[in-house]
Amino acid sequence: MKKVLFLCTGNYYRSRFAEELFNFLAPDVCPGWTSFSRGVAVDLGSGNIGPIARATAQALSERGLAFDRDSARSPLQVTVEDLDGADHIVALKRAEHLPLMQARFPAWLERAPDRIEYWHVHDIDVAPPRMALPLIDAQVRDLLTRLGGGALAPSARG
Repeated sequence: MKKVLFLCTGNYYRSRFAEELFNFLAPDVCPGWTSFSRGVAVDLGSGNIGPIARATAQALSERGLAFDRDSARSPLQVTVEDLDGADHIVALKRAEHLPLMQARFPAWLERAPDRIEYWHVHDIDVAPPRMALPLIDAQVRDLLTRLGGGALAPSARG
């Protein structure tokens, strides 16, 4: 099974949405792929309440995913093993995550500078979930299409 790693800062909102949506859609359009998510700087998420953002859980539910926020896992910090174990890596915002990667994983980034695909999805302090989550949805669907080599209908599973 090939693995996509979604990275954001706190592994609480954006990367979790991407992970869950990818895993929900992948069996139909990208068999043989799965995803997981981590935070580049989980320690910076001190204002996060609960295991996952309410907006994330709500958006997943709206897309037909049976998702229980209360039983979700807590945010996880990325490790070098996570980075090495991924077949494809997506960081949700270059301007935010590249500097964090440079500061926290300089040796890994130096030996693998082209292993991360960067998107441009703002965190909640810049863009509200009603704007950011549909953008992540579109990006995840595009990624699934690219990895799977086929087309994903807009209505496929949500």
